[in-house]
Amino acid sequence: MKSTTIISLVAALAAQKVAGHATFCVRPPQSNSPVSDVTSNDLRCNVGGTTGVAGKCAVTAGSTVTVEMHQQPGDRSCANEAIGGDHFGPVLGYLSAVEDATTADGSDGWFKIYEDSWAPGTGSNGAADYWGTKDMNTCCGRVNMKIPDDIPAGDYLLRAEVVALHVAGSLGGAQLYMSCYQLTITGGGSAAPALVELPGAYAATDPGILVDIYQSLATYVAPGPTVYGGFTKSAGDVCSGVETGTETGAAYTGGGAAAPTTNVAVVSSSTAGVATTTAVVGSTGAAATTSKAATSAAATSSAAAATSTAASGGCASPKYGQCGGEGWTGCTECVEGSTCEAVSPPYYSQCT
Repeated sequence: MKSTTIISLVAALAAQKVAGHATFCVRPPQSNSPVSDVTSNDLRCNVGGTTGVAGKCAVTAGSTVTVEMHQQPGDRSCANEAIGGDHFGPVLGYLSAVEDATTADGSDGWFKIYEDSWAPGTGSNGAADYWGTKDMNTCCGRVNMKIPDDIPAGDYLLRAEVVALHVAGSLGGAQLYMSCYQLTITGGGSAAPALVELPGAYAATDPGILVDIYQSLATYVAPGPTVYGGFTKSAGDVCSGVETGTETGAAYTGGGAAAPTTNVAVVSSSTAGVATTTAVVGSTGAAATTSKAATSAAATSSAAAATSTAASGGCASPKYGQCGGEGWTGCTECVEGSTCEAVSPPYYSQCT
């Protein structure tokens, strides 16, 4: 028998379709602006993220948490890219053991549990390669992060992060989007993973932070430590066993193994892309399985990131959204207060 509990911070209507109560465990960012200073405390849980919320989400050690991201709050349609505008880069996940997840400020050490980074493609430059963000788009915004089964029970912060590299060819150009979730993990063991500090684990000159993806890439190493006891996904793999946890929006059915029979989800409003996103954190008793997908669909971008109308009557890209560049066919104007700037000419122009 399938059981689903929704812990919601987004539309009450969506939550009421699935569950009769709501808890809050995500620390919603104050805006959709990226963090670009890797020495800032904002790197931990985004701007304003050092302040906790009241609730915690219960997760079992060894289970799989599904984080879901979309461009607009409440929009879980698979017809729109989760993160558009050529915001290519790795998707990462971290845990931090804390005394109380509702009051922790993110200054305790972190260990990486998930990484979907890069794999070589068949195009002429790195932008045409496989990236974690392309996988996220292919999977309708859903990312599976396995909770290690040997870590101690207790409170944790889960940090989900996208490192967008579309303008990372110059110092300070990488755009980092992250949200923190307050978890209480049960079960587990007594392992003590090696920890890194945030800030501290990233440097502005790291090859995973300062990189021109519009050149041919022989390799790419994501920023931060190696993954501990979690899940490293090969960029370009398809999705399987990913559950939505709600009845809103179209579900990605995936291939391979059957979907797990238990799902505990967290629906929330977060920012992990170029625009406000919807994040779903779901706990299942089975890890995701993957298989390689040699599809060009994962490497394409669309103009779906445009969410506003320009004063002249045409469409307008949001701040930090793409507004031009080689092959771009989307909006070329920006929302009021932003200007279209060629940040990686001739490949990429962005509203700033």
